[in-house]
Amino acid sequence: MGKGFFKVPTAINEPVKSYKPGSNERKEVLSTYKTMLEQTIDVPMYINGKNVRTENTQTMHPPHDHKHLLGSYHIANKEHIKTAISTALEARKSWSELPWEQRAGIFLRAAELIAGPFRAKINASTMIAQSKTVFQAEIDAACEFVDFLRFNVQFMTDIYKDQPESTSAAWNRIEYRPLEGFTYAVSPFNFTSIAGNLPACMALMGNVVVWKPSDSQVYSAKVIMDIFEEAGIPPGVINVVFGDPVMITDTILASPDFSGLHFTGSTHIFKDLWKQIGNNIHNYKTYPRIVGETGGKDFIIAHPSANYKQVATGMLRGAFEFQGQKCSAASRAYIPQSLWPDIKSFLTNEMKTFKIGSPDDFTNFITAVIHEGSFDKLVSFIDQAKKDSDATIIAGGKYDKSKGYFIEPTLIKTTNPKYATMSTELFGPVMTVFLYDDDAFEATLKLVDETSEYALTGAIFSNDRFAVDIATKALENAAGNFYINDKPSGAVVGQQPFGGARASGTNDKAGSAQNLLRWVSPRMIKETFVTPTDYRYPFLKE
Repeated sequence: MGKGFFKVPTAINEPVKSYKPGSNERKEVLSTYKTMLEQTIDVPMYINGKNVRTENTQTMHPPHDHKHLLGSYHIANKEHIKTAISTALEARKSWSELPWEQRAGIFLRAAELIAGPFRAKINASTMIAQSKTVFQAEIDAACEFVDFLRFNVQFMTDIYKDQPESTSAAWNRIEYRPLEGFTYAVSPFNFTSIAGNLPACMALMGNVVVWKPSDSQVYSAKVIMDIFEEAGIPPGVINVVFGDPVMITDTILASPDFSGLHFTGSTHIFKDLWKQIGNNIHNYKTYPRIVGETGGKDFIIAHPSANYKQVATGMLRGAFEFQGQKCSAASRAYIPQSLWPDIKSFLTNEMKTFKIGSPDDFTNFITAVIHEGSFDKLVSFIDQAKKDSDATIIAGGKYDKSKGYFIEPTLIKTTNPKYATMSTELFGPVMTVFLYDDDAFEATLKLVDETSEYALTGAIFSNDRFAVDIATKALENAAGNFYINDKPSGAVVGQQPFGGARASGTNDKAGSAQNLLRWVSPRMIKETFVTPTDYRYPFLKE
């Protein structure tokens, strides 16, 4: 144990760099991007602190230039997964006993490595392999990742300080133990910060982890592990495996030592995992913790009192930044008839100014969607909208995958409030608008609440506080993160804890102490100072 009550550095949000022309950060990230793009790398798995290579590999390609070869990564077989589990359990013996301040020091160091010497590299890797603009990479891979690491350390100490009352006769204390066994992290392609935080936050609390990144995020996952290794993560604490998700998951969930799942991805997969864990429940030594952040069909509703430029700007940024590939991205909008002419004019004129292309051209606001499967799915909905009588494409609708998976930001207007693109999560640069009569605001709120199975994010634009209050109450269960006069995306760690319910997940709020509490198993210790020696209570006396 440490000899003192230690105060950690106060967590502050990492400032976002501008990357304006002539700035040092702009020159550095472009130079790093060029260097990394010209290299062909080999990405091994990382098990027990060692690089693990196999004869089975898959190649990596930038979504905006899918014929360009970035390199390859190595695929696990079942024995690799078993080894990752066994070495994690072995590492737990020492990691769980390490004083908390030593664990904190590792992740605080990782935060500073990202903020400093690794900043250009982690941003460039995210731009290359996930087709993010430099700004989207900066707010994700650098700033949000740094924020997760810094604030998690502060949240950890806040949790540890939360202790029960004691008396002069007995000292009561709570130990926040790591979970017994090992945990499993499954991370998505779209946020490098989420990919790093899912295993890191569990490890910070003393757990050991087997981590499976998305196949489309392996390139920047390699940078994350380079950072963790330089920061001093001991062998076996975080093990990284790639390959067949069914085989990997089946092997992990078959282990009696499995104790927790930290997941971000699709709703359907998460539900299947939950079911699989339930089917295996009699095999486990403990009840596994299940935390998931899944899909969204996020909304914007404008009240007739709203400022049309603010609504339209919220739609443009909320729907089309990072090609709409955010679980929080706005993808359905409810606009009053009276505002539509101005909003439509503003939207269509602004969308004409969007530049589309590679992220190394900083004038591009839009780049490519992540892979061909996503491209084909989005195209099918766009083409169907072109045919349907109850849908009209107002802007966009073009696409081209000859060089990269480029889809023009597309705005659809529908007369059917339950139209497919109003209710189905698309995960791309497609937004659908439904117009409502100005006097039907409250009825439309009910429509917003009932149209989608999801409940992640949503926004109300209004200059009428009574309308804001009505919407906030009516949409209580429709969004875990609710925004007033702002786009429904861009949650900041420490300011807007993130997560939703219904089909959007378990709402355990990433970027908060609530999430970290899921990765500990408290133990109550009562120490009595003067122990009784007679069983008789006073009431027994005659």
